Amino acid sequence: MCGIFCLLSPSAAPSERDEQIREHLRRRGPDCGRVVTATGIDSGYRCVFCAHVLHMRGLLTPQPLQDGAGNVLMWNGEVFGGVAVDPQENDAAVVSQKLESCRSAAEVLAAARGPWALVYHQRAEDLLWFGRDFFGRRSLLWRFAAGTLTLTSVAAQTSGSDGTWEEVPAAGVFRVDLKEFGRTGSVSLEVFPWDGADSPTAALESLPSACSVVRNPAGPVLPAPVCPLNVSLPAPSGGAAPQPEPRSSARDLEELLAGKRRPEEEELLLGVLSEAVRRRVLPPPVRTQQVCDGSASVALLFSGGIDSMVLAVLADRHVPPQQPIDLLNVAFKLQEPKNRSRSAKKQKETADGGADPAAAQAFDAFGVPDRLTGRAGLEELRRLSPYRRWNFVEINVSQEELQKMRRERIRHLVHPLDTVLDDSIGCAVWFAARGAGVVMEDGGPRAFTSSARVILTGIGADEQLAGYSRHRVRFKASGPEGLLQELRMELGRISSRNLGRDDRVIGDHGKEARFPYLDEDVVSYLNSLPVWVKADLSLPRGAGDKLLLRSAARRLGLGQSAALPKRAMQFGSRVAKMEDRREKASDRCGRLLTG
Repeated sequence: MCGIFCLLSPSAAPSERDEQIREHLRRRGPDCGRVVTATGIDSGYRCVFCAHVLHMRGLLTPQPLQDGAGNVLMWNGEVFGGVAVDPQENDAAVVSQKLESCRSAAEVLAAARGPWALVYHQRAEDLLWFGRDFFGRRSLLWRFAAGTLTLTSVAAQTSGSDGTWEEVPAAGVFRVDLKEFGRTGSVSLEVFPWDGADSPTAALESLPSACSVVRNPAGPVLPAPVCPLNVSLPAPSGGAAPQPEPRSSARDLEELLAGKRRPEEEELLLGVLSEAVRRRVLPPPVRTQQVCDGSASVALLFSGGIDSMVLAVLADRHVPPQQPIDLLNVAFKLQEPKNRSRSAKKQKETADGGADPAAAQAFDAFGVPDRLTGRAGLEELRRLSPYRRWNFVEINVSQEELQKMRRERIRHLVHPLDTVLDDSIGCAVWFAARGAGVVMEDGGPRAFTSSARVILTGIGADEQLAGYSRHRVRFKASGPEGLLQELRMELGRISSRNLGRDDRVIGDHGKEARFPYLDEDVVSYLNSLPVWVKADLSLPRGAGDKLLLRSAARRLGLGQSAALPKRAMQFGSRVAKMEDRREKASDRCGRLLTG
């Protein structure tokens, strides 16, 4: 992984780079960095390339990477398939070799499986290629201003700057004819879109007005790396649809799941998901700094919910047994209820009169829902894998620290997204990925900071398996057909709603987010299944949503966690309760603008 930056400008224009952006890039890639400048022979353009590398595999390969023909590559990605990369090889070097020998960069990028964002200067043809993978799992932003095009992994929230930062749509691969740019001084984009009905081509509608865009008329479209969504509908039942129970006990939910088993589909899902996890944890990332012996290479964003629990069990299969796995659990400080404070004070005053001080349970300021389910999940993991060292990292955040780090760092990383939801999730993920907290030992809490460079996250499970409450609302209003329409929309917009932001936030710590549920083989398998196999929203929460994954979790030996209802991270960590509680998730967040 790395932080990449490219400035395309007329050759005579002054070249300036924002030092704040450069510092963000250094944090993404702390191991090495350099700058390369390329100019057209008679074309009147200049490209300034700057990259900072996080060394994860193979030999340390500084970027920008320049080949013998003078082509320049900046590759922020991981190849997990489609292009052969040996364990000892660096994938950026392999991609550079493939690009040098091909006719069109689009051909190589269409074959690569895994997350990526890239900028590539094809010198002989005076072409500039850039884009993101099909799902947009790596961040890339652009800005058009004063006859220039700027591309970067991460920007900065500043006032009065020229132009507006936007996320590059994960709609295909873009190409700029640099000779034409040199002649006209304006940017004309040619796009090679992803093929298939489920590709996010709607994102092309958001392209900026400061440039012209055309679809490539003669060249190939990029084949979608996943199969189309199965849109078959269940046969009519002939009777009224069963109504979900308003409340169900954990035992009731477990019994429901036991009666809804699909052994063949469970086994196939666990097979592709286990392989997706294996690709993302092996070989372990290269260690370039001195770290304590026995430290983890792999961590998980961990709430104890079904998505993170399944990933933890599968990671346990593949991470070498002598290595620990870090479970990163974030909580934002709760305010003690006023009536509870008065009750505790009254009890203290009457303690000498015979009252039992222990009768009032001590208030736990960080006893948020995700902390409680996380601790319960830890016990399940210890039962299933007692010899693994599970580092359950309790990451506790006060309001003062939240406000300070949002002002100094987080608001720049979330930018250009700006809603209350982006603020809540961006802050929660940033503190979780930092990994600074305590682990509980026999002697009490011990300060601990995770050094794992790979962070597995469960994003993608809810989007594909109807895990959100909006899916239940749509199902209730429009039945299975409406639910299918909602699920089709989810993956088409996941790049703009979630993935770019999460990549910027996690990458700020010199760590790499990896998304097993968005592995191309996992998505293809889930897309191939009819919707009623993946979810049954006539059943209660904690059973019908993500039904197939819950059944598969029971096959792995998980118990109570397999039936936990979905709780969004902003509510489970209580970050959403820390400030203005009257806000809506879709409101613009003033805190991101002012810090």
